[in-house]
Amino acid sequence: MIVIQDREVRSLGLKPKDFIDSVRHCFVHKPECQLPPKISLHPKGDDFINTMPCLLPPETNRYGVKIVSRVKGRTPALKSDSMLYDVTTGELLAVIDCDYITTMRTGAVAALAVDTLKKNNVKKIALMGLGNTGRATMMCLSSLLPPPDGKYEVSLLKYKDQAEQFIEHFKNLDNFHFTIANDTKELFENADVIISCITQANGLFIDDVNVFKPGVLVVPVHTRGFQNCDTIFDKVVCDDIGHVKGFKYFNQFKNLTELGDILRGDKPGRQSEEERIIDYNIGLGLHDAYICSKVYDAVKAQPHENIELVHSTQKYII
Repeated sequence: MIVIQDREVRSLGLKPKDFIDSVRHCFVHKPECQLPPKISLHPKGDDFINTMPCLLPPETNRYGVKIVSRVKGRTPALKSDSMLYDVTTGELLAVIDCDYITTMRTGAVAALAVDTLKKNNVKKIALMGLGNTGRATMMCLSSLLPPPDGKYEVSLLKYKDQAEQFIEHFKNLDNFHFTIANDTKELFENADVIISCITQANGLFIDDVNVFKPGVLVVPVHTRGFQNCDTIFDKVVCDDIGHVKGFKYFNQFKNLTELGDILRGDKPGRQSEEERIIDYNIGLGLHDAYICSKVYDAVKAQPHENIELVHSTQKYII
């Protein structure tokens, strides 16, 4: 067994495109995997501990499980670790710091959903929640979206000095220019795409659903704050139906479709420029396990310290 630290994951030099290609591959090959819904436990308040298992496609002979937690007051609040196993022997291959992988694959999934479900001639992208996930989403969007006529406007929700820091961080992007909105109404107005990377919300972000114009795509990365869209939007897209069955308005979703079905061409995606779509990607352990498997192969090819777990080989241990 090896332990793969964050610095080793980053040293591989993975690009946004690498994460996008990986999550796209996983969506397309999801039917070949065993992927039960994540188990979510809530110790107190908005804190959570999620367990995300996945059996990868048979040819990989690998199984992965990720544990991700959010603890208020911790820095960072979100942390995750993954374990990767060899299915043929049951051997634990690696324990992997999954913070960077989780953040980048989350941004990659959001960007892939935008590219797949957006209408033509997008002008304004609204983005709220400008922490690590928001930055990862912007990185992946910038590598995925084709150059427009002119530039995309990315409107950022003002919060402390995060918007200004975000603009400074991405000031060299050629295809985007940034504006700052003072409230959600200003942010959402005339937006063609709305992306929320806010990790917690008490209630709805906005009550007036008329602010969501025809053709809008809403991507709530952490699923909060847009439940008033659930029953009125023309289509609901998700990464896995089993993961959204517990949603309050699940039985009222219109045209519920998995993103993988669209990417495989099994079901239609956007069917008109007027269609309003909301996309719920809850987060699949499949993405984490697949990327961790690739990371393991890359790191294992280099000299690395092995840690031996010595289990009993006796049939009876009592």
